[in-house]
Amino acid sequence: MTALRSFPVTRVDAFADRPFTGNPAAVMPLEEWLSDALLQAMAAENNLAETAFLVPDESGEADYELRWFTPTIEVALCGHATLASGHVLLSAAQWRGEMRFRTRKAGILQVARNGEDEGYRMDLPAYRATAKPLPDIARALGGEVVETLWHDGGYALVVYRSAAEVRALAPDFTALGESDILHIATAPGAGDPSGADVVSRAFAPGAGIAEDPVTGSAHSVLTPYWTTRLGRDAFTAYQASARGGHVGCRAIGDRAELTGRCVTTLVGEFLL
Repeated sequence: MTALRSFPVTRVDAFADRPFTGNPAAVMPLEEWLSDALLQAMAAENNLAETAFLVPDESGEADYELRWFTPTIEVALCGHATLASGHVLLSAAQWRGEMRFRTRKAGILQVARNGEDEGYRMDLPAYRATAKPLPDIARALGGEVVETLWHDGGYALVVYRSAAEVRALAPDFTALGESDILHIATAPGAGDPSGADVVSRAFAPGAGIAEDPVTGSAHSVLTPYWTTRLGRDAFTAYQASARGGHVGCRAIGDRAELTGRCVTTLVGEFLL
C-alpha cells in the first residue's frame, strides 16, 4: 500500500475581524511545486474563492513564491489570499515584521504588520482603469450605470451613483460568465451603513466565483480611481457582499497599499 503524503492547509478569513466575515482563503505552504493539475485539484477540493500555494523562494528576491488558484483556474493576482498567506507565515514567525512574495504575473508583493492594530498592510500594484464603453457588461450587471472603465488585466469597473444601487444589483451571472473578467461595481459610500467612503461588489462567474466576498485585486483598481476622484491619497472601502469586509486603501505612486485583518478558522492536512 502506498504511503499517503501530507500537505498542511490553513483556512483564513481575510479582511475580517471575526470568523465568518471577510473572504475565506486556503493557504498551503509546500516544499516544492506539485503539478499544475494537482494544484488545481486541491483548489477545487478546497472550494473557496482562492487557494494560495507557497514554495520557499530561491531567487533571493523574496521569501516565498506564490501562486493562486480558484476552483477552476489559476489567476494572475489575488489580494485576499496574499493577505491570508502573510497572516499564516507571520503568525508562525513572530520575530518577522514582513513577508515578501515573488509571483509569476504580478511581480513582488509584500505583507507587513500594520503597527499595533493587529492587522496587516499589503503592497499590490495599482491598476488604473480608463474610460471605455462596456454596454454588454453594464446590461448584465443592471442598474443605472454612470460610468464604465476598463483595465487590460481583465478588470471592468462600473460606477453607480449610490451605495444603495450597488447593494441592490442582481446581475445576470450567465452573461457575466462568458469570460473570466472581474466585474467591479462601485459607488460613493455616503449614507451607507458601513460608514466607508466607497462601497463595491465584485463578480467573476467565469472564474468559478459568482460573487467574491472581499476582493483585494478589485481594490488595486478602485484605489487609483477613487483617490483621483476624491482628491486625496487614502480612503476607506467596504465590499458589500453577504459576508462583507472593510479595506483601507492608499495610493503610493504606482502601488496600492491595502490594510485589513485576518482570522484563522481551520488548520488541517491534505492526505494524498
